[in-house]
Amino acid sequence: MAQGVDATLSGWGQYEQETCSVFRPERRRELVETVQNGDQPNYIARGLGRSYGDSAVNANGGVLLQQRLNRFTGFDPAHGVLECEAGVSLEEIIEAFVRRGYFLPVTPGTKFVTLGGALAADVHGKNHHCDGTIGRFVQSLDLLTAQGEVLTCSPQQNADVFWATIGGMGLTGIILSVRLRLMPIETAYINVDYGKARNLDQALEMFSGDDERYRYSVAWIDCLATNGDLGRSVLMRGNHADVSDLRSESLSRPLVLRPRRKKSMPIHFPNFVLNPYTVQAFNTFYYKRAPQGRRVVDLDSYFYPLDGVTHWNRMYGKRGFVQYQALFGLDNARRGLVEVIEAVSQSRQSSFLAVLKRTGPQGDGMLSFPKEGYTLALDLPNTGQRLTDLLRRLDEIVLKYDGRLYLAKDAAMTADTFAAMYPRLAEFKEVKSRIDPQCRFSSSQARRVGIVDI
Repeated sequence: MAQGVDATLSGWGQYEQETCSVFRPERRRELVETVQNGDQPNYIARGLGRSYGDSAVNANGGVLLQQRLNRFTGFDPAHGVLECEAGVSLEEIIEAFVRRGYFLPVTPGTKFVTLGGALAADVHGKNHHCDGTIGRFVQSLDLLTAQGEVLTCSPQQNADVFWATIGGMGLTGIILSVRLRLMPIETAYINVDYGKARNLDQALEMFSGDDERYRYSVAWIDCLATNGDLGRSVLMRGNHADVSDLRSESLSRPLVLRPRRKKSMPIHFPNFVLNPYTVQAFNTFYYKRAPQGRRVVDLDSYFYPLDGVTHWNRMYGKRGFVQYQALFGLDNARRGLVEVIEAVSQSRQSSFLAVLKRTGPQGDGMLSFPKEGYTLALDLPNTGQRLTDLLRRLDEIVLKYDGRLYLAKDAAMTADTFAAMYPRLAEFKEVKSRIDPQCRFSSSQARRVGIVDI
């Protein structure tokens, strides 16, 4: 059985830190023994710690690190299906399979995420309007339950447990292994069309007007702009490049990812560095200097721009930050987005990292986040009570327009707010109580938002 070590953990936002008992099993057997016989009241799995809040933090409980459970176990080239342990990272999949002509069917904005964590959050990406969440591409998974049973789940087998686990934030058990269908590609590049929108209305018009032409669609949005410039944006929409799209210097090695020179954020920035004046200056500069027209961009640069800076979360200082990601349905999107952007702009607390995306139909995960509409994600530095007041105001706006917040980003949502946003919560709780009656799987977030009662 793996031995626990007391450690202080937080999410990527470093917003709040908690003392947990951390375990790092080397083999599946150690993981099973720890869950069954360990002395902690409950456990939660943790991958690479890139959820922003406390979904992989368990105050006064156990945290099971899965980085060592990261083996590839099989690949079916005829159907592009990868079999691997849940601790495999998206980075490892990319490094192993892009050269073979395959890419992830869905990816979030960082590749430093384990596959188990991606399924637990049912991550979405820039292609949700076309392809949905990652759960659509999972053929099956093996789940370690609280009783020590290994349950094989799929859309056809133990389907209720499967759809509670996809997006269930690790609360149904420990995902041990996964069969995932990858996407065939010709090159390691994306054809990207860059365009500017002078305000939110124009951005939404550009999204809705021709988004069906693009598999990937995303916009940087200026949340400090006001009046006629409210919501001015830079749209970056693209499709996988064919060999014929490449410049001559790339033709000989179309599936080779170029080495990327990484930068590092060695220290936490002083709190005063990110202030309304510096952020506004950056936003103005970025909007004016943003490219326009079509460019061929490598996968890393398009999907993972922040991964080139290690520890980039330190730019928000030692007090940390919250990433607030809200989603509004199509009928309410414009009104909800305008009120959120106005509230953030008036508070003068916005960051330069704000992202707008179009989302497609609701998936089958009981607690999965996306539904058809638009989602806005923005980083908010921790300013103490000022931030708390702003978050409560934003929650009111999201509820007013029948929106919802993303558990993988959440750090402060209340139980009442969560229950109002997720209509299938009772269905999820029924499945969880059946397969985990003693609530052996829990987290700080799950208790805070009322998914579990202890």
